[in-house]
Amino acid sequence: DKNHARRLTAMLMLHRGERVSDVARTLCCARSSVGRWINWFTHSGIEGLKSLPAGRSRRWPFEHICTLLRELIKHSPGDFGYQRSRWSTELLAIKINEITGCQLHAGTVRRWLPSAGLVWRRAAPTLRIRDPHKDEKMAVIHKALDECSAEHPVFYEDEVDIHLNPKIGADWQLRGQQKRVVTPGQNEKYYLAGALHSGT
Repeated sequence: DKNHARRLTAMLMLHRGERVSDVARTLCCARSSVGRWINWFTHSGIEGLKSLPAGRSRRWPFEHICTLLRELIKHSPGDFGYQRSRWSTELLAIKINEITGCQLHAGTVRRWLPSAGLVWRRAAPTLRIRDPHKDEKMAVIHKALDECSAEHPVFYEDEVDIHLNPKIGADWQLRGQQKRVVTPGQNEKYYLAGALHSGT
């Protein structure tokens, strides 16, 4: 820290017997600055000459609120009685203020979200329809792959869907994880089918 070194140098020069004016001229600073450093050194010793961190200290419990943010985004606003399906910074600020009694501004919450490991991205649509015949189907597939030959080839088939589900917007979520949004499972679709030989 060059400012800390400058103050220490000033104290050494004064200890050597140099005048305040000479110290100020040598270090390119005002005489009032040297006087202030002398005062700090007199009251607090060497510790008083250390530089303080820039800016104000945080007014609110940052770590606690970041933990709370990570927990809140695991739920939908609807779980708390709100009409919205996705979190906004304004809604997060309202909920945090309600829980903690703090008076955080939405802009402060917005600045803290990346520090809490949260990012703004689109959720992935997913179905929760359980296939009651999945085990039987998987057994047939594995049997076919085990018996695959030139006479009995196995093809992988896939389709490109043009779906009519509504668009899913972006939301706050943990970095490296993607939220899942359950879709109705009644999607009308148009598709193009393709096949690939399992041996290729």
